[in-house]
Amino acid sequence: MEMLVYIILSLLLAVAPFFVRTERGTRLIAGAFLLVQVAAIALTIIFGRVDTVMLAIFRADTIAVVFHILMTLVLGFTLLHSSSYLRAEGVSTNSYKTYYTLLMLLAVAISCVYYSDNVAMTWVFLEATTICSAGIIYHREFKQSLEATWKYIFVCSTGIAMAYLGILLLSTVAQHGALDYASIKAVIAEGNPLYLKVAFLLIVVGYSCKMEIFPLYTVGVDANYAAPAPASAFISTALVNAGFISIYRIYSLYAAAGEVFVWARHLLILIGILSLAVGAMFLRRTNNYKRFLSYSTVENMGIVAIGMGIGGVALWAAVFHVICHTLVKSSMFYQVGIMRHIYDSYSINRVGNYMNINRVGAIGFILGTLVLLAFPPSPLFVSEVMIFSEIVSVGSWWLLGVMLILMCVVIYSIWSRTLRLGYHSNQDELHLSEVNRRLSYSAAVLLLVAIVLGIWQPEILKEAIDNIVNIG
Repeated sequence: MEMLVYIILSLLLAVAPFFVRTERGTRLIAGAFLLVQVAAIALTIIFGRVDTVMLAIFRADTIAVVFHILMTLVLGFTLLHSSSYLRAEGVSTNSYKTYYTLLMLLAVAISCVYYSDNVAMTWVFLEATTICSAGIIYHREFKQSLEATWKYIFVCSTGIAMAYLGILLLSTVAQHGALDYASIKAVIAEGNPLYLKVAFLLIVVGYSCKMEIFPLYTVGVDANYAAPAPASAFISTALVNAGFISIYRIYSLYAAAGEVFVWARHLLILIGILSLAVGAMFLRRTNNYKRFLSYSTVENMGIVAIGMGIGGVALWAAVFHVICHTLVKSSMFYQVGIMRHIYDSYSINRVGNYMNINRVGAIGFILGTLVLLAFPPSPLFVSEVMIFSEIVSVGSWWLLGVMLILMCVVIYSIWSRTLRLGYHSNQDELHLSEVNRRLSYSAAVLLLVAIVLGIWQPEILKEAIDNIVNIG
């Protein structure tokens, strides 16, 4: 019943902007929507509803609650930055309301993915995220936006269709049509190994368009490039996390599949290496700061896939990496959105001298880069060291060597471009009236939270991750 009330309230508030006349009314509705998310999380925790099945297809397990908290946090900052971004763009009131409606509908779809306790319904809700994201991607209504939108719809639909085929194969082990994760896990060891392997391959490849890993990572890069910067922050974190959770739940099922699980872990390692390689290669070549951050997401999710494939302590580190990446990457996208107000450009080769133009934003971006590159006290340093230590403990020295080489390329590519933004001469026209240092400070809040997690991980977070990775 609680989940039904949450969904109904969220959907009503999401479409409510169409029934108000002003942008201020839309912002008030968005604020109410955010409060509903906070209330839903608080009530779930306070009344001990964690791990409770709701409406037969939802379960408020630990991973769902943790990532719903993260999504709500990022959503709050996204709504704040979106208002400033849209005003600077000079969009019409109708366009303003449409943007907020699509963003809130996307948040509802993502939260349903988090809480879904059914293989088929997870697939349904992921498809719903495609529809909502497509509208946001096209919001700027440029030629590139239209191209990115159609590409996103086509590739995501293809990926989701592949995942559907995988789900059909996986359902062959289900008894009496029960597709909840617990029921499938109880009987998965009895399944045909070939069917299970093909099913895992199809599902992971299909969902890769959401997690932004190899091979369908390209749509995420194009989507983040075309969408408004605050929405890109939400897509590159909350939606990527939905893809991660969808794959992680399948991964957890296969933990009971014996030898097939070993094969599945090897596949994740391979996909992780290829994702890391793609990120390293294109970070050297791209000339756009939003694409630049998107390829960084591909690289980081590649590290997460490797951690999942290695297992053990690396699995704990992979979950922690995703949590901290959410904070860091969203902060970086907000800073890039502020930067665009000033330069009216994302071009790496043309913009520069940011340290003298917006010192607060420049320091935030440089610190964000250092944290993103896992320099201490970055929480990503903690997770990557844990992954490396587990790789060494299992004797995969070749994997460690490949990762270190690729990550050195990533460090050089990202750091050189960050220094260029801060200190290189600028070639673009400036719009200094758009400098809003309060937004730069707000974007830095998420970065500071991430740095705190790099120094000190609270016991409640450690216990939550322990609960998540206890997939026995």
